[in-house]
Amino acid sequence: MGRHFVASLVGRGARVACLARPSAELDSMAEEFGDAALPISCDVADPHSVNRAVAEAAETLGGLDFLVNNAAIFHPFLLEDGRDEQVKDHLAINLAGPAWCMRAVIPHLRASKGQIVSISSESVRMPFPFLSLYAATKAGLETLSAAMRDELREDGIRVTVLRSGSVEGGTGGKDWDPDVTQAFYQTITRTGHAAFTGKAASPQSMADALISILSLPADINIDMIEVRAAAAAG
Repeated sequence: MGRHFVASLVGRGARVACLARPSAELDSMAEEFGDAALPISCDVADPHSVNRAVAEAAETLGGLDFLVNNAAIFHPFLLEDGRDEQVKDHLAINLAGPAWCMRAVIPHLRASKGQIVSISSESVRMPFPFLSLYAATKAGLETLSAAMRDELREDGIRVTVLRSGSVEGGTGGKDWDPDVTQAFYQTITRTGHAAFTGKAASPQSMADALISILSLPADINIDMIEVRAAAAAG
């Protein structure tokens, strides 16, 4: 969804700092969007990397108006079988990462009376087998956002959770273990989780939902919006 987020924001006149680990995809942001996109190498699991990247973004762009916490990983595994690295990475990227980003941007958003939007998952409402830790990190992100909403309200900083359903595309599953992946899909079909998810929505539709949140009048706040697929699974 990140690339569609950037395209929609740029299309409405925004300049967007894109923070991600080094990759050809990150480099291509400047090629596609020109000066409107500022790709910055950043590991959200590392607070020093986040602090450096946010400072660079604020200096280059002349301030910051919003933060979209979109970075996350999700690998299917049974917690019993999860490797130490899998558990640590989910906690570091999905939960600690947004916390580092929020902490770093607060002084800038206080100056601009800006917004924080964190992307969560429908799996918080119906945790999926094999994605138990992922769901737990997203639930933690929602709780963190609720607390930050009250911490920052007097500063004029609005905080929203965009709880996303299944979205088409993406490369999140390219490194999944084939045997575990097969077991995951067989299980969620049997348990009804696949039917709950429905037919995956367009990432552009999710980007439109983000734009709607960021376009709200400054005197109101959406605490959380859950945007899920309208169509049933085929």
